[in-house]
Amino acid sequence: MSDATSPFVLATRDARGVATLTLNRPASFNALSEGMLGALEQVLGEIAADETVRAVVIAAAGKAFCAGHDLKEMRAEPSLGYYQRLFERCGAMMLSIQRLPVPVIARVHGIATAAGCQLVAVCDLAVASSEARFAVSGVNVGLFCATPSVTLSRNLGRKEAFEMLVTGEFISAQEAREKGLVNRVAPPGELDAAVEALVASIVAKPRQALALGKALFYRQLETGIEAALADASQTMACNMMDASALEGVQAFIEKRPPDWER
Repeated sequence: MSDATSPFVLATRDARGVATLTLNRPASFNALSEGMLGALEQVLGEIAADETVRAVVIAAAGKAFCAGHDLKEMRAEPSLGYYQRLFERCGAMMLSIQRLPVPVIARVHGIATAAGCQLVAVCDLAVASSEARFAVSGVNVGLFCATPSVTLSRNLGRKEAFEMLVTGEFISAQEAREKGLVNRVAPPGELDAAVEALVASIVAKPRQALALGKALFYRQLETGIEAALADASQTMACNMMDASALEGVQAFIEKRPPDWER
């Protein structure tokens, strides 16, 4: 099946409630065209409304993870209004990933460039093949990667992020791990096993605790420490009233595994 007739995103679900979204435009290096954005918007919206989902993996078909925006599509309509709508739409899609109540893991192979690197950065976690490479390379064509800079600067140190943005140079998977862009790096043949190890650890935990914790994690990053601590205290108090937390604490006291309801 060719890119022209195949779905932009392939969505699957396993028995545990782990959803895998596979970017499916390999011939265009899974560029974030309007069609790709629309497909992601739809499936992410469905996941947000589905309480049976426990985790999400974003993967990709072909040789690349994601090469960023579709530059040919962008060049075909050179108007300020179009570009404003396109980048706002992409930003909203990225935010929807952060706002999902479950952890989202990027499974990265090949290249992740520009908005593709932004996609990795906005995911909660990332596991990369040792052959993966990352860049915010828009500056190489005269376009500073402004929107990717927002999430990139929230993953890397400031000077490390700025260097990537102003040089457009690639970094390796190991460098990405050292700088904080990805969590784990595995040989290509062991990438799926590395992703699965992370997924298995996540789905073993209560969904409600992770949902509360993820929302708090991102809220507190954008506030001062006093407000962040107040918010965190309220979140922990609410979490402690949840049945899963009460059972987990009781199990710890009784020195037995928790019996969480699934």
